[in-house]
Amino acid sequence: MIERDDTQQLPGDDRLRDAADAYDGDIATPVEFELNGKPAATVVASNSTLLDVLRGEYGERGVRASCERGVCGACTVLVDDVPVASCSTFAFEVDGAHVETVAGLAAADGALSAPQRAFAECGGYQCGYCTSGMLMLTTGLLRRHPQPDRATIREWISSNTCRCTGYEMILESVERAAQLSSNRAAEATSGEGAR
Repeated sequence: MIERDDTQQLPGDDRLRDAADAYDGDIATPVEFELNGKPAATVVASNSTLLDVLRGEYGERGVRASCERGVCGACTVLVDDVPVASCSTFAFEVDGAHVETVAGLAAADGALSAPQRAFAECGGYQCGYCTSGMLMLTTGLLRRHPQPDRATIREWISSNTCRCTGYEMILESVERAAQLSSNRAAEATSGEGAR
C-alpha cells in the first residue's frame, strides 16, 4: 500500500473532487496508485478500465488501445511487476498498486532500458504498434526470469500479437535484452567491489 500524508496535495486532487461531483450519484471510486514512480490519484466509475484512465486521465499514449478485449497485448502494462492487459483490468483494481507503462522504462537521464535498447538494436519492431506492449511484457519476463530460455520467451511472447515481424526479431530482441540486463548487473556488482 502506498503511504500518503493526507495534508499533501497530489496532482489531480482538485480533479478528484470535480470528478466525484460529476458522477452525480453513480458509483464513483477514488483510486490512488503509483504511476511510473510518481503518486497518482483519480476517481473512476465502476466500469472504467485501466486503459481508459491511463490514456484519458494521464495521457499515456504509449499504452495502445487495440482489441479492447485483452487478447492482443498492445495495452500491456506492469501492475506490481506483473504484466496485465490494461483494457481488461478495472481501474479500481490498481488502488494501492505500482503501475508501470512504457513511458516509465527509460532512466531519468534518458538512457534506454535493456529491452528498449535490445528492440532498437535487433529490429524487434516494424510498424511499432505492438512494441510498447512487447517492451512491457519483456520487462516483466526479465524481472521474473533474468535468463529465460527460448521456450520460456516463446511462451511469454505468445500472449502479445504482432502482425509485422514474424516474431523472430522479437525473440532475438528479448534474448538480447536478457544479455544486456545481465551485463548491467555484472557491471553494477563489479563496480561495488571496486569501492
